[in-house]
Amino acid sequence: MISVGVVVHSGKTFGGGLEELRKTLADAGHSDPIWYEVPRSRKARKAVRRAVKDGAELLFVWGGDGMVQRCIDALRGLDVAVAILPAGTGNLLATELGIPKDIAKAVDIGLNGTRRKLDVGVMNGERFAAMAGTGFDAIMMRNTSTAAKERLGRLAYLRGSVKALLSRSTRMSIRVDDSVWFKGKASCVLIGNIGRVTGGVAVFPDASPSDGLLNVGVVTAKNLWQWIGVFLQVAEGREGRSRLVETTTCAKKMVIKLRRKRPYELDGGARRGTKRLKVRIEPAAITVCVPDAV
Repeated sequence: MISVGVVVHSGKTFGGGLEELRKTLADAGHSDPIWYEVPRSRKARKAVRRAVKDGAELLFVWGGDGMVQRCIDALRGLDVAVAILPAGTGNLLATELGIPKDIAKAVDIGLNGTRRKLDVGVMNGERFAAMAGTGFDAIMMRNTSTAAKERLGRLAYLRGSVKALLSRSTRMSIRVDDSVWFKGKASCVLIGNIGRVTGGVAVFPDASPSDGLLNVGVVTAKNLWQWIGVFLQVAEGREGRSRLVETTTCAKKMVIKLRRKRPYELDGGARRGTKRLKVRIEPAAITVCVPDAV
Protein backbone atom coordinates (compact mmCIF):
# COMPACT_ATOMS: atom_id res chain seq x y z
CA MET A 1 0.00 0.00 0.00
CA ILE A 2 1.22 3.49 -0.85
CA SER A 3 2.61 5.56 2.02
CA VAL A 4 0.43 8.63 2.62
CA GLY A 5 1.59 11.94 4.07
CA VAL A 6 -0.59 14.88 5.13
CA VAL A 7 0.60 18.46 5.52
CA VAL A 8 -2.02 20.71 7.10
CA HIS A 9 -2.39 24.48 7.36
CA SER A 10 -3.91 24.46 10.83
CA GLY A 11 -5.61 27.82 10.32
CA LYS A 12 -7.78 26.54 7.45
CA THR A 13 -10.81 24.29 7.53
CA PHE A 14 -13.76 23.03 5.51
CA GLY A 15 -16.36 20.29 5.74
CA GLY A 16 -16.05 18.38 9.00
CA GLY A 17 -12.48 19.57 9.49
CA LEU A 18 -9.46 17.45 10.34
CA GLU A 19 -11.55 14.98 12.30
CA GLU A 20 -13.44 14.10 9.13
CA LEU A 21 -10.18 13.91 7.18
CA ARG A 22 -8.64 11.43 9.65
CA LYS A 23 -11.77 9.28 9.61
CA THR A 24 -11.98 9.32 5.81
CA LEU A 25 -8.34 8.27 5.47
CA ALA A 26 -8.77 5.57 8.12
CA ASP A 27 -11.83 4.17 6.34
CA ALA A 28 -9.70 3.95 3.20
CA GLY A 29 -7.02 1.94 5.02
CA HIS A 30 -4.71 4.77 6.10
CA SER A 31 -5.32 4.99 9.83
CA ASP A 32 -1.83 6.27 10.67
CA PRO A 33 -0.68 8.63 7.91
CA ILE A 34 2.51 10.68 8.17
CA TRP A 35 1.03 13.87 9.60
CA TYR A 36 2.40 17.40 9.98
CA GLU A 37 0.57 20.61 10.86
CA VAL A 38 1.88 24.15 10.34
CA PRO A 39 0.39 27.46 11.55
CA ARG A 40 1.32 29.37 8.37
CA SER A 41 1.94 28.33 4.79
CA ARG A 42 5.52 29.61 4.84
CA LYS A 43 6.28 26.93 7.44
CA ALA A 44 5.24 24.17 5.05
CA ARG A 45 8.58 23.61 3.35
CA LYS A 46 10.21 21.92 6.33
CA ALA A 47 7.09 19.84 7.01
CA VAL A 48 6.99 18.62 3.39
CA ARG A 49 10.64 17.62 3.46
CA ARG A 50 10.15 15.78 6.75
CA ALA A 51 7.10 13.96 5.42
CA VAL A 52 9.04 12.78 2.37
CA LYS A 53 11.99 11.76 4.52
CA ASP A 54 9.56 9.76 6.65
CA GLY A 55 8.52 7.87 3.51
CA ALA A 56 5.52 9.72 2.06
CA GLU A 57 4.89 8.80 -1.59
CA LEU A 58 1.56 10.63 -1.84
CA LEU A 59 1.20 13.99 -0.12
CA PHE A 60 -2.20 15.40 0.81
CA VAL A 61 -2.03 19.20 1.14
CA TRP A 62 -4.73 20.81 3.30
CA GLY A 63 -5.00 24.53 2.60
CA GLY A 64 -5.47 27.15 -0.07
CA ASP A 65 -3.48 28.13 -3.14
CA GLY A 66 -0.71 29.66 -1.05
CA MET A 67 -0.23 26.44 0.92
CA VAL A 68 -0.26 24.35 -2.26
CA GLN A 69 2.32 26.70 -3.79
CA ARG A 70 4.67 26.34 -0.81
CA CYS A 71 4.38 22.56 -0.90
CA ILE A 72 4.93 22.30 -4.66
CA ASP A 73 7.98 24.51 -4.31
CA ALA A 74 9.32 22.26 -1.54
CA LEU A 75 8.87 19.16 -3.71
CA ARG A 76 11.32 20.28 -6.36
CA GLY A 77 13.42 17.29 -7.36
CA LEU A 78 11.23 14.80 -5.45
CA ASP A 79 9.02 12.15 -7.07
CA VAL A 80 5.97 12.59 -4.85
CA ALA A 81 2.36 13.04 -6.03
CA VAL A 82 0.25 15.88 -4.61
CA ALA A 83 -3.42 15.54 -3.62
CA ILE A 84 -5.15 18.85 -2.89
CA LEU A 85 -7.63 19.26 -0.04
CA PRO A 86 -9.05 22.73 -0.89
CA ALA A 87 -9.42 24.46 2.47
CA GLY A 88 -8.53 27.95 1.25
CA THR A 89 -10.47 31.02 0.18
CA GLY A 90 -9.89 30.98 -3.57
CA ASN A 91 -8.67 27.43 -4.35
CA LEU A 92 -7.94 28.42 -7.95
CA LEU A 93 -5.84 25.38 -8.82
CA ALA A 94 -8.25 22.91 -7.20
CA THR A 95 -11.17 24.50 -9.06
CA GLU A 96 -9.28 24.41 -12.35
CA LEU A 97 -8.59 20.69 -11.86
CA GLY A 98 -12.13 19.81 -10.77
CA ILE A 99 -11.28 18.95 -7.17
CA PRO A 100 -14.39 19.67 -5.07
CA LYS A 101 -14.56 21.28 -1.65
CA ASP A 102 -15.71 17.96 -0.22
CA ILE A 103 -13.35 15.98 2.00
CA ALA A 104 -14.54 12.47 1.08
CA LYS A 105 -14.47 13.20 -2.66
CA ALA A 106 -11.11 15.00 -2.51
CA VAL A 107 -9.55 12.10 -0.56
CA ASP A 108 -10.94 9.60 -3.07
CA ILE A 109 -9.40 11.61 -5.91
CA GLY A 110 -6.06 11.54 -4.11
CA LEU A 111 -6.13 7.79 -3.51
CA ASN A 112 -7.90 6.58 -6.65
CA GLY A 113 -7.94 9.38 -9.20
CA THR A 114 -5.73 10.02 -12.21
CA ARG A 115 -2.19 11.28 -11.72
CA ARG A 116 -1.51 14.13 -14.11
CA LYS A 117 1.77 15.89 -14.87
CA LEU A 118 1.41 19.67 -14.64
CA ASP A 119 3.67 22.56 -15.56
CA VAL A 120 4.77 25.04 -12.93
CA GLY A 121 5.99 28.59 -13.32
CA VAL A 122 9.11 29.81 -11.55
CA MET A 123 9.36 33.44 -10.49
CA ASN A 124 12.59 34.69 -8.93
CA GLY A 125 13.51 31.11 -8.11
CA GLU A 126 10.21 30.14 -6.48
CA ARG A 127 7.59 27.87 -8.04
CA PHE A 128 3.93 28.74 -8.56
CA ALA A 129 1.13 26.56 -9.90
CA ALA A 130 -1.73 28.92 -10.75
CA MET A 131 -0.88 32.61 -11.16
CA ALA A 132 1.71 35.19 -10.24
CA GLY A 133 2.11 38.88 -10.87
CA THR A 134 2.93 42.38 -9.76
CA GLY A 135 0.90 45.55 -9.45
CA PHE A 136 -2.84 45.39 -8.73
CA ASP A 137 -3.06 41.72 -7.65
CA ALA A 138 0.07 41.83 -5.49
CA ILE A 139 -1.01 45.04 -3.73
CA MET A 140 -4.46 43.57 -3.12
CA MET A 141 -2.96 40.40 -1.61
CA ARG A 142 -0.53 42.37 0.54
CA ASN A 143 -3.37 44.48 1.96
CA THR A 144 -5.69 41.54 2.72
CA SER A 145 -4.97 40.00 6.11
CA THR A 146 -5.28 36.32 6.95
CA ALA A 147 -7.69 37.20 9.75
CA ALA A 148 -9.94 39.07 7.33
CA LYS A 149 -9.98 36.13 4.90
CA GLU A 150 -10.90 33.74 7.69
CA ARG A 151 -13.70 36.04 8.87
CA LEU A 152 -15.08 37.28 5.56
CA GLY A 153 -13.93 34.80 2.93
CA ARG A 154 -13.68 36.30 -0.56
CA LEU A 155 -15.24 39.57 0.60
CA ALA A 156 -11.98 40.28 2.46
CA TYR A 157 -10.33 41.10 -0.85
CA LEU A 158 -12.60 44.12 -1.43
CA ARG A 159 -10.73 46.42 0.94
CA GLY A 160 -7.38 45.41 -0.50
CA SER A 161 -8.77 45.91 -4.00
CA VAL A 162 -9.68 49.54 -3.30
CA LYS A 163 -6.12 50.32 -2.20
CA ALA A 164 -4.75 48.52 -5.23
CA LEU A 165 -7.01 50.42 -7.62
CA LEU A 166 -5.78 53.73 -6.22
CA SER A 167 -2.09 52.86 -6.50
CA ARG A 168 0.07 54.46 -9.18
CA SER A 169 1.06 52.65 -12.34
CA THR A 170 4.75 51.88 -12.84
CA ARG A 171 7.00 52.21 -15.85
CA MET A 172 8.38 48.82 -16.87
CA SER A 173 9.74 46.72 -19.68
CA ILE A 174 8.86 43.07 -20.31
CA ARG A 175 10.98 40.74 -22.42
CA VAL A 176 9.17 37.60 -23.53
CA ASP A 177 11.28 34.80 -25.00
CA ASP A 178 14.20 37.22 -25.60
CA SER A 179 12.16 39.91 -27.38
CA VAL A 180 10.78 43.16 -25.93
CA TRP A 181 7.04 42.61 -25.73
CA PHE A 182 5.93 45.59 -23.63
CA LYS A 183 7.47 48.90 -22.63
CA GLY A 184 5.61 51.66 -20.83
CA LYS A 185 3.50 52.33 -17.75
CA ALA A 186 1.30 49.53 -16.37
CA SER A 187 -0.78 49.02 -13.27
CA CYS A 188 -0.80 45.20 -13.36
CA VAL A 189 1.16 42.31 -14.82
CA LEU A 190 -0.47 38.90 -14.46
CA ILE A 191 1.20 35.62 -15.40
CA GLY A 192 -1.04 32.59 -15.66
CA ASN A 193 -0.36 28.87 -15.69
CA ILE A 194 -4.15 28.44 -15.58
CA GLY A 195 -6.86 30.59 -17.10
CA ARG A 196 -9.45 31.41 -14.46
CA VAL A 197 -9.43 33.64 -11.38
CA THR A 198 -11.85 33.79 -8.45
CA GLY A 199 -15.46 33.46 -9.51
CA GLY A 200 -14.56 31.42 -12.57
CA VAL A 201 -13.74 34.49 -14.66
CA ALA A 202 -11.48 33.54 -17.58
CA VAL A 203 -8.62 36.02 -17.89
CA PHE A 204 -6.62 33.67 -20.14
CA PRO A 205 -9.24 31.63 -22.05
CA ASP A 206 -6.67 29.47 -23.86
CA ALA A 207 -4.45 28.70 -20.85
CA SER A 208 -3.58 25.14 -19.88
CA PRO A 209 -1.35 23.92 -17.02
CA SER A 210 0.08 21.25 -19.30
CA ASP A 211 0.94 23.07 -22.55
CA GLY A 212 4.50 24.07 -21.63
CA LEU A 213 3.63 27.78 -21.86
CA LEU A 214 2.81 30.69 -19.59
CA ASN A 215 0.18 33.32 -20.38
CA VAL A 216 0.97 36.99 -19.75
CA GLY A 217 -1.33 39.97 -19.44
CA VAL A 218 -0.64 43.66 -18.84
CA VAL A 219 -3.24 46.21 -17.75
CA THR A 220 -2.53 49.91 -18.34
CA ALA A 221 -5.60 51.34 -16.57
CA LYS A 222 -4.72 54.57 -14.73
CA ASN A 223 -7.81 55.32 -12.65
CA LEU A 224 -10.86 53.76 -11.05
CA TRP A 225 -13.15 54.27 -14.06
CA GLN A 226 -10.71 52.67 -16.45
CA TRP A 227 -10.35 49.72 -14.08
CA ILE A 228 -14.12 49.32 -13.91
CA GLY A 229 -14.16 49.17 -17.70
CA VAL A 230 -11.45 46.50 -17.70
CA PHE A 231 -13.32 44.41 -15.11
CA LEU A 232 -16.53 44.57 -17.12
CA GLN A 233 -14.81 43.59 -20.36
CA VAL A 234 -12.98 40.69 -18.71
CA ALA A 235 -16.19 39.47 -17.07
CA GLU A 236 -17.89 39.53 -20.47
CA GLY A 237 -14.96 37.81 -22.20
CA ARG A 238 -14.06 40.91 -24.21
CA GLU A 239 -10.64 41.69 -22.70
CA GLY A 240 -9.00 41.04 -26.08
CA ARG A 241 -10.76 44.11 -27.45
CA SER A 242 -9.74 46.46 -24.65
CA ARG A 243 -7.10 49.08 -25.43
CA LEU A 244 -6.08 48.83 -21.76
CA VAL A 245 -5.21 45.12 -21.84
CA GLU A 246 -2.45 43.35 -23.74
CA THR A 247 -1.91 39.59 -23.61
CA THR A 248 0.28 36.89 -25.09
CA THR A 249 0.10 33.12 -24.74
CA CYS A 250 3.48 31.95 -26.03
CA ALA A 251 5.87 32.59 -23.17
CA LYS A 252 8.47 30.10 -21.94
CA LYS A 253 10.51 32.73 -20.15
CA MET A 254 10.37 36.43 -19.43
CA VAL A 255 12.11 39.22 -17.56
CA ILE A 256 10.16 42.11 -16.06
CA LYS A 257 12.13 45.25 -15.13
CA LEU A 258 10.36 47.87 -13.03
CA ARG A 259 11.30 51.54 -12.59
CA ARG A 260 10.65 51.25 -8.84
CA LYS A 261 10.23 48.43 -6.36
CA ARG A 262 6.82 46.79 -6.32
CA PRO A 263 5.52 43.81 -4.35
CA TYR A 264 4.72 40.65 -6.26
CA GLU A 265 2.60 37.59 -5.54
CA LEU A 266 2.73 33.86 -6.16
CA ASP A 267 -0.59 31.98 -6.00
CA GLY A 268 -2.02 34.63 -3.69
CA GLY A 269 0.99 34.90 -1.39
CA ALA A 270 2.54 38.39 -1.25
CA ARG A 271 6.30 38.84 -1.49
CA ARG A 272 8.48 41.87 -0.78
CA GLY A 273 9.05 44.56 -3.37
CA THR A 274 11.60 44.16 -6.14
CA LYS A 275 12.58 45.91 -9.37
CA ARG A 276 13.25 42.72 -11.37
CA LEU A 277 11.22 39.58 -11.92
CA LYS A 278 12.68 36.62 -13.77
CA VAL A 279 10.10 34.04 -14.85
CA ARG A 280 10.26 30.71 -16.66
CA ILE A 281 8.18 27.57 -17.19
CA GLU A 282 9.04 24.09 -15.90
CA PRO A 283 7.06 21.70 -18.13
CA ALA A 284 5.52 18.58 -16.56
CA ALA A 285 7.29 19.38 -13.30
CA ILE A 286 4.79 18.10 -10.71
CA THR A 287 2.36 15.18 -10.42
CA VAL A 288 -1.10 16.11 -9.13
CA CYS A 289 -4.05 13.81 -8.42
CA VAL A 290 -7.12 14.80 -10.44
CA PRO A 291 -10.57 13.33 -11.14
CA ASP A 292 -10.54 10.65 -13.83
CA ALA A 293 -12.39 12.88 -16.28
CA VAL A 294 -9.82 15.73 -16.09
